[in-house]
Amino acid sequence: MEFKEVQRLVADDMEGVNGVIRRYLHSDITLINQIINYIISSGGKRMRPLLALLCARACGYEGEKHLIVAAITEFIHTATLLHDDVVDNSSMRRGQETANLVWGNESSILVGDFVFSRSFEMMVEVGEMRVMEILAQASNTIAEGEVMQLINSHDPDSTEEHYMLVIQSKTAKLFEAASQLGAVLAGQSPVVEEACKQYGMHIGTAFQLKDDILDYQSSPEEIGKNLGEDLTEGRPTLPLIHALRNSDRITAGLIRDAIINGGGGNMREVMDAIRDTGAIAHTLETARKHARIAKESLEVLPENRYRRALEGLTEFAVARTS
Repeated sequence: MEFKEVQRLVADDMEGVNGVIRRYLHSDITLINQIINYIISSGGKRMRPLLALLCARACGYEGEKHLIVAAITEFIHTATLLHDDVVDNSSMRRGQETANLVWGNESSILVGDFVFSRSFEMMVEVGEMRVMEILAQASNTIAEGEVMQLINSHDPDSTEEHYMLVIQSKTAKLFEAASQLGAVLAGQSPVVEEACKQYGMHIGTAFQLKDDILDYQSSPEEIGKNLGEDLTEGRPTLPLIHALRNSDRITAGLIRDAIINGGGGNMREVMDAIRDTGAIAHTLETARKHARIAKESLEVLPENRYRRALEGLTEFAVARTS
């Protein structure tokens, strides 16, 4: 199932999510509205809300709480983006200037706090302790992942295993929570809940690994951010880690220097090393492995169009070009 088909399948639900977003993100403070509208209108795939909606429907849920839960996952994601762009000193996201570049770091951080705190108000409205437990734990794990990434920055000795832990905490955890919550709302068995949880974790991991690849393969227009931004920020993602471990001494020294000092001074040499060591192929195969595990996790779910959509997303996660 193509991505646009998946979107059409839950188009009515997603419109309901958009209504929830508009209702809960409104503020009497003009600056808050300006920044939030800027972020929301910039687009994005809405993967986390999409997973919450699809898993809920795949598990037979027929109520409306999944709309609020889906919006909560988007709020948490939006808050982390606002904070991330400040920490990373980013200038472009989703093809436009970042909020911190337009309004300043202080405004971005404070509005991120507003969005995050609003999500907890919404958790209370859902009125289910299990939902609050999963989202609270996810929020904590994401924060830990952010700190791990900060520690990991400019460290050329970072291992593949440690990097996987970082992205599973920082990125995949919210995919996991969104998918698991669909099963929770539907009152499914622990077996089905765990299957949805594993699906989310592995498709989230595959999604991030594909992002790592796109950082070295796509144009800024395609991915909506500056090419080689991970290298510029000194972030040792999987392609860089693999290239460093499989290069000759001189090339490895150039990559280490690029990670330690950041910037794009050795960009050409690093790009050559990534190509020559098969780093992209290695990262892509790792992404495909996680996508396969995600798809296999769905076998315990009933056969229906929503499950087929979830299966289709595992292919989209690694085949996409933006």
